[in-house]
Amino acid sequence: MAKRFPAIEASHREFIERQRIFFVASAAREGRVNLSPKDGAALRLLGANRAAYLDVTGSGNETAAHIRKDGRVTLMFCAFEGAPMILRLYGRGTVLARGSKAYQEMLAASFDGEERPGARQIVVVDVDLVQTSCGYGVPLFEYSGERTTLTRWAEAKNEEQLRAYWRETNSSSIDGFPTGMLEANESPELSS
Repeated sequence: MAKRFPAIEASHREFIERQRIFFVASAAREGRVNLSPKDGAALRLLGANRAAYLDVTGSGNETAAHIRKDGRVTLMFCAFEGAPMILRLYGRGTVLARGSKAYQEMLAASFDGEERPGARQIVVVDVDLVQTSCGYGVPLFEYSGERTTLTRWAEAKNEEQLRAYWRETNSSSIDGFPTGMLEANESPELSS
C-alpha cells in the first residue's frame, strides 16, 4: 500500500542515506521519458523538501534538458537488502551549471567542496511529494563494490577534452532539446 507524505521524514532520510544507488526519472511534455541510475554517494538531502546530487558526465544529459523544458523530476530509491521498500521523491528540478556561483556555493556547503572527476552540474530537486510503497517485488542483491571506469575516464581528460565531449554528447537530449550546458551567454543557473 502506497503512502504519501508532504515532506522527507526522519525515517525516509535514514532509508535514503543507506541506499548505494538511486534512479532519476524526467520527461518533457513531448519526446522520450528518461530514467538514469546514479551513485548514492552523490546525493545530499538538504532539508525536508529539498535534495541535490552532484551529476557527473554521462553518455547523455537528458535530465538537464527535461528540467529546462518542463521541470518535473522524480528520484526513486529501492531497498535491495533488508526490509523491502520503494521511496520516491517527486518535485521540480533546477540545474546548477558547473562553475557558476550557485554551483560553487552548493559544492562548498553540501559536498565539502569536493568536485568528483567528470562533474558537470548539480541537480537540485524541490520535493513536493514523498511516496513510499511496499517494494515486495524488488529482488535482493548483494553489494560488491563501486565501478571505477567513469572516474578513470574523466581523470584521463583535461578540461578542453571534457568540454569537447560535452559539446558532442551532452549539449542536447535524444529528442534535440538543449541542455544549456555550453551556452555562454545563458544564466549559469538553469531552471524550468
